[in-house]
Amino acid sequence: MDIKTQSVHVGVSKDSAYHSVITPIYPTSTFSFERLGKHKGYDYTRSGNPTRSALEENIAALEGGVGASATATGMAAETVVMFLLKPGDHVVTGNDIYGGSYRLFAKVFAHRGISFSFVNMMDLDAIKKAIRATTKMIWIETPSNPLLHIVDLKAVIALAKKRKILTVVDNTFMSPYFQRPFDFGADLIVHSTTKYLNGHSDVVGGAVVWRDKKLGKEIRFLVNALGVSEAPFDAWLVLRGIKTLSYRMEAHQANALKIATFLESHPRVKKVYYPGLPSHPQQTLIRRQMKGYGGMLAFELDTRKVPLDAFFKKIRIFHLAESLGGVESLIEHPCTMSHASMGEDGLKASGITLETIRISAGIEDARDLVEDLKRALEYQGS
Repeated sequence: MDIKTQSVHVGVSKDSAYHSVITPIYPTSTFSFERLGKHKGYDYTRSGNPTRSALEENIAALEGGVGASATATGMAAETVVMFLLKPGDHVVTGNDIYGGSYRLFAKVFAHRGISFSFVNMMDLDAIKKAIRATTKMIWIETPSNPLLHIVDLKAVIALAKKRKILTVVDNTFMSPYFQRPFDFGADLIVHSTTKYLNGHSDVVGGAVVWRDKKLGKEIRFLVNALGVSEAPFDAWLVLRGIKTLSYRMEAHQANALKIATFLESHPRVKKVYYPGLPSHPQQTLIRRQMKGYGGMLAFELDTRKVPLDAFFKKIRIFHLAESLGGVESLIEHPCTMSHASMGEDGLKASGITLETIRISAGIEDARDLVEDLKRALEYQGS
């Protein structure tokens, strides 16, 4: 089935009693056994729940995987994956990844015996040089957050496979509508379902998707043992949001392109980062591995002409807020918000500056969004 059809139908039919066309919410914490050792497939909601199962089946189908686990947050999904490693193992990842991922790696798991190399993932030679005998995982975020750098999935995953290194791709920015990492041989895909999959800024969640059943068994064990599975109502909200994923992604993309085009031509903007602009330097790679450009963009504000505080003070439609992927447009300052935990050295290595501003384009009228930015850029001095 096409992804539009899968989004609406996969995993839905859980109600054998009344044949509800919408997946019911099963808020129960526990399930009765028919007798010792026999139940209807579920025994305790931390371990499994019909509503959550529906979401997991749906996400796995959209990504082309064989299974998935839905977690309480996106960071919970990342934590589960990190627990596949043991002290002494080494991970190669990008120097411009999401600030929360950087914090988890550098300030949590690095203190528990796992080492990390943060490199320019666009440079295959840099990745090769970073690989050690103890390297067990390559963590890929593409496009990167917030500078929209594109990692060559085919090349990096092929490199990892030669060395029997596990590859994990954070596909949050693109969603399976615009990018399918399993098509390039990835082992695991992670999502913050808070973002585009849910799409309505009303729930937090995460997911780990696999295409190898043995690896999936390990993930399921860890989700249950760590107690990080998603609550039934939250799972239901994400499943509801996914039904409109395809149409929302097209709307996000259309608005992002119009915003990026406007910003690129503005004299008070120094640089715009958006895969859909012809000026993005990785057009060949973008066309090869992505089916679209997504709804995220960033730009460098010329703060000599427009002070940051003055710019953000004039914004009316965009919400000054972290997160992304909702129907409403968000704008934020990575240095002091989403990526603040990277610290001065981490930010410098990533290329994120005090002038970097990130936008999550919503689905409002593009003319209103452009006008809002135009007004904010019209600083006349104090």
